[in-house]
Amino acid sequence: MADTKDLSSADVIVVGGGTGGYSTALRAAALGLDVVLVERDKIGGTCLHRGCIPSKAMLHAAELVDGIAEARERWGVKASLDAVDWPALVATRDDIVARNHRGVEAHLAHAGVRVVRGSARLTGQRTVHVEGARDERTPRAHNLTARRGIVLATGSRPRTLPGLEPDGRRVVTSDDALFADALPASVLVLGGGAIGVEYASFHRSMGAEVTLVEAAERIVPLEDADVSRHLTRGLKKRGVDVQAGARLLDTELFDDGVRARVRTARGETRTVEAERLLVAVGRAPVTDGLGLAAAGLATDARGFVVPADWSRLETAVPGIHVVGDLLPPPSLGLAHASFAEGLLVAETLAGVPSVPVDYAAVPRVTYSSPQTASVGLSEAEARARGHEVDVDTMPLTAVAKGMVHGQGGMVKVVAEAGGGQVLGVHLVGPHVSEMIAESQLIVGWDAHASDVARHVHPHPTLSEAVGEAFLTLAGRGLHQQ
Repeated sequence: MADTKDLSSADVIVVGGGTGGYSTALRAAALGLDVVLVERDKIGGTCLHRGCIPSKAMLHAAELVDGIAEARERWGVKASLDAVDWPALVATRDDIVARNHRGVEAHLAHAGVRVVRGSARLTGQRTVHVEGARDERTPRAHNLTARRGIVLATGSRPRTLPGLEPDGRRVVTSDDALFADALPASVLVLGGGAIGVEYASFHRSMGAEVTLVEAAERIVPLEDADVSRHLTRGLKKRGVDVQAGARLLDTELFDDGVRARVRTARGETRTVEAERLLVAVGRAPVTDGLGLAAAGLATDARGFVVPADWSRLETAVPGIHVVGDLLPPPSLGLAHASFAEGLLVAETLAGVPSVPVDYAAVPRVTYSSPQTASVGLSEAEARARGHEVDVDTMPLTAVAKGMVHGQGGMVKVVAEAGGGQVLGVHLVGPHVSEMIAESQLIVGWDAHASDVARHVHPHPTLSEAVGEAFLTLAGRGLHQQ
């Protein structure tokens, strides 16, 4: 390990302590490198404090609320929901976040990563100035030099729309909605991607009237068309007013809410009134004040820092790498993709052979009710790339456990025709976020349907539907021919 007595330098300087940043730091330290991690806010970033973890904690609470209704209406369990104690829910959510936060900080300390609190700005290709640095070991070391490289991992923030600036009360982002003082009685969600769908689902579970508006012709438009169709059906069944192919015309703000005019896919103009308008139109990379120009870097037109070498995630400036939400597509802006990117960059800087991230094999999950999970190519993408494909779609209600859950959903497998490689797997239904790992391996290892069909799935389970779909594609179908 490098001499850590020189506190003004390190082998690697990581700027940003979110999932991409801290995974880079942990892996680099494990490989014997001296690492400084600079973070101006809390270690863990958006995912831990404003995204993945707190929102999924709340969605779990929503699942419990839905379970009470199902118990009463479907199973004859005479249960009722008295009320949602919002402060108690928030306290549990925050406890989960706090314990995860302490865990990550403990991991970094145990690994020997030196954390410097402050705002980092590049001053050259190997130098960083930290404004307001706070670190008991380096109280005056505001200027740092990287001997091997710098890793940019400053994350993203919610996108906003011109003329629709969030005020934190009536017009809100996902950040605002997460930390609201109380639950609204009605919500208009603008944006039908994963974030918008999850918040629409959560608020509906909590009893709110929800309208979901998406400009594209279908919600979760980057997913397979059948995923969108089944998810739309599931949300509508729960009472969410899903308006795809629609656009927001204008809004009026009042003391107690919002009135909006929406042009529907049929060309009709509807007026929607809600206590809260949640803008969920994506996330934007954070590069403000990062000093990219001083290091010879610039963003593209969308604000991303584009690697010159995707196999190393290295920019056009040798030794400066980028991970996480700063990356443009094909990176996915997902925490688990950031972990993989962090491992790749750390190993690259340590001179250890590493395999580039295969983004096609990274699973994508929407934690709504019903959930969606997918990996690989959609049917349309496969055909657009010139593949002749065989497709099998298996309803979850065609297996016993799917009937037990009673939420509908499906398994869809896209494979090269004639028994060829599996190109994509797409799931909709309860708990499919926990089922997609098997399909990640199937797609990532270039398996064929016949390879999967040899393996026995437990009965009765939801995963049985995955096995049945592969049996059918392999010409060995039991309940499906």
